[in-house]
Amino acid sequence: MDLRERWTAFIHGLQDEICEALERIDGSGEFREDLWNRPGGGGGKTRVLEEGAVFEKGGVNTSVVYGELDEAFAKQLPGEGREFWAAGISLVLHPRSPLVPTVHANFRMLFHGSRAWIGGGADLTPWYLFDEDVRHFHRTLKAACDRHGEDRYPRFKRWCDEYFFIRHRQEARGVGGVFFDNLEGDLEREAAFAMDVGHAFLPAYLPIVERRKGLDYTPEERAWQEIRRGRYVEFNLVYDRGTAFGLETQGRTESILMSLPPRVRWVYDHHPAPGSEEARLVEVLKVPRDWAAE
Repeated sequence: MDLRERWTAFIHGLQDEICEALERIDGSGEFREDLWNRPGGGGGKTRVLEEGAVFEKGGVNTSVVYGELDEAFAKQLPGEGREFWAAGISLVLHPRSPLVPTVHANFRMLFHGSRAWIGGGADLTPWYLFDEDVRHFHRTLKAACDRHGEDRYPRFKRWCDEYFFIRHRQEARGVGGVFFDNLEGDLEREAAFAMDVGHAFLPAYLPIVERRKGLDYTPEERAWQEIRRGRYVEFNLVYDRGTAFGLETQGRTESILMSLPPRVRWVYDHHPAPGSEEARLVEVLKVPRDWAAE
């Protein structure tokens, strides 16, 4: 198989692996699958779980799309001409409990004219901060990165902190992870790296879910989760390049906006009580920490 075929097999295999694991840990929720075709070439598999015991909403999507880009959008991407091929997996999980963090990951490969590159990563967005959970998430991703060079985790951790930053709020969306884009050159090497990080997702996230899913929470903690989910929506609709790419390439709108949480609230000029756990989270989101070294 050539690289495109192996990458396509990777994203579909990872989709199956992640969905099976999430259904097991949820205990009652099941993924609904929608197959869709893109006008102009390609399509995808959207899998969504709603109203589960653990996950209020979750989506694990794959797509392989190709054809011609809109001319104006093509000029914004590396490469030349309008012909493109793109394949990737993207997931967002919104747990029901405010004590279980939301998580996002995606891994993608793109060809545009003579240029080809790989991007992706994974990041964690807690509503209440359990430091040991964040350390575990970062250390697991770091171990995967370190197998491909010890310079990778520091570089891609910093890139994640910078990318998932809500500029109009002057705070991060979450506590980060790793993020990389436009990895060119030796595509075989970069694909092996991205696949390794992709397979690290479940070991990084599932132990956190296991530790927190059975904890009791209050209506006030649930309200805080819904307020903070509003920040998540703001980032995805204002800044996220994946959302823009999907819409610009005429991807399936329902699949692209699957990342949005099911219940959100915006409260005018809301500030958490000084000294509270909620206030501690907001303070942490203002200045990145080196979680893997703590």
